[in-house]
Amino acid sequence: MDSKYSSNNRKPCTPPGSGLHSCLASAGYEVTSVWSGASVIESLEATARRLPGKTAVIDARGPVTFSELLDRASGVAARIRARTAALNQPVAVYLPRSKECIAAFAGVLLSGNAYAPLDTKSPPARLALLLDKLEPALVITDAGHAGELGEAGVAAERVLLWEGTESVAAGALPERRTIDTDPAYIIHTSGSTGVPKGVVISHRGVADYIGWAVQCYGITEADTIGSQAPFHFDNSTLDIHLCFSAGATLVLIPEEHFLFPLRLIEYLTAQSVRFIFWVPSVLASVARLDILSQTTLPPLEKILFAGEVMPARCLNYWRAKYPRALFSNLYGPTEITVDCTYYIVDREFRDDEPVPIGVPRRNMEVLILDDSGRPAGVGERGEICVRGSALAHGYWNDPERTAAAFVQNPLNPHFPEPAYRTGDMGYRNERGEIMFAGRCDHQIKHLGYRIELGEIEAAAMALPEIRNACVVYDPEASQMAMFYESSRPLGVAELRTQLLRRLPKYMLPAVMVALPELPLNSSGKVDRVKLAAAVRARVYG
Repeated sequence: MDSKYSSNNRKPCTPPGSGLHSCLASAGYEVTSVWSGASVIESLEATARRLPGKTAVIDARGPVTFSELLDRASGVAARIRARTAALNQPVAVYLPRSKECIAAFAGVLLSGNAYAPLDTKSPPARLALLLDKLEPALVITDAGHAGELGEAGVAAERVLLWEGTESVAAGALPERRTIDTDPAYIIHTSGSTGVPKGVVISHRGVADYIGWAVQCYGITEADTIGSQAPFHFDNSTLDIHLCFSAGATLVLIPEEHFLFPLRLIEYLTAQSVRFIFWVPSVLASVARLDILSQTTLPPLEKILFAGEVMPARCLNYWRAKYPRALFSNLYGPTEITVDCTYYIVDREFRDDEPVPIGVPRRNMEVLILDDSGRPAGVGERGEICVRGSALAHGYWNDPERTAAAFVQNPLNPHFPEPAYRTGDMGYRNERGEIMFAGRCDHQIKHLGYRIELGEIEAAAMALPEIRNACVVYDPEASQMAMFYESSRPLGVAELRTQLLRRLPKYMLPAVMVALPELPLNSSGKVDRVKLAAAVRARVYG
């Protein structure tokens, strides 16, 4: 395939220790400054000084420049500091996906605290669980969503209303004393006990990740990013902080466009989007309907994807339409700051062939360990474990689950060194590339989200009518099925309605089956193997 990024002519990322400027210059890109300070908000401050009038973010209501974005963020920070003396504490942001939401994130960072995005579509019961665990110093929201926070039990004195006129005079903010190990943000992932886990990511982790991405993919102020990821999903970190750091324009694609793939692609063309970082399911919906043959192609140059397995059939469709674009498959759980491995596509794949997740990114090491905790051989499956400075600090207010997931590096007996157990299985192929091989436990990737099936079961069994529940996942059909026992006849429609009060829509199983009794194995536990086999055979009764 003719590609300027093919293995014969693609400039590889600079190895660790090499100069960033020389890497970009040798690749033919304009060299721009990249932040290297203690707080990630310094990158936005530097970009606003360098490019004050350039468009920073575009949403459905229009654009905002970098100077305007920083001005609004400074106003938010001043109001936070006027309300609380908290430092290095979570300040939750409960706003729709918008330029105001990004300004709020930046304002929290300017105040010396960590932003915690909340999904405005979360059911009140789940929101209350999350906030109870998070204990934020404040929650930033608007008048339209303040009532929902009240339903979730947030006291009025902890709510900071977005006014829309946030600004502050230069020099009005107190001096920040942030160091790079302080928390930058807290993003929640699904929890097997029914309580989401708040992953604490440091400024250093974000800096490592964004600095590498700017270098590896040659991101500059000339790029326009088409953002798909919800802000409570960690893929959004790349979009937002590439904007802050490189001066790229960030286009927040209206959510409804993803329901209509043709409209989505036409929107990319209208906005001259050159860079996207999407979950494969969105790319697959475009491919399935052959949308790229029905309209003018957007000027895409860099197409990145992560969050779930990329089918080679979908990749091949996009590569045929964009033979000169860079395609890259990224992998990583939230706990290692978004992504720890990457693969820049450099060869052909059969439609039924797995796509590698690649090699570790700069300043990360990926260990594939067998059941005895030793390195697995080529082709031998083991658990993917990760070490490096971009590891999360752990889970907010959750030392037990932190200790279970962030363990001593089993290959280093000499000094304390954390390694994160991903719970994912993988192996290295003959090329030295890492291949993803599924989950070790019952956590899944679905629609780009990491979901613990136990959280769905816990929500179901919290209903008075449900005696027992088991959720299994069918990766072939990409759907979840829930088997349950109920004390009275409970229709699927009624059950879905009740679960929607406790779970977001993407966590609802597609198939729900009532059984007189769930099957048990010889240990007296629910026989998940038998239920999974029934789902694969499409035998639900």
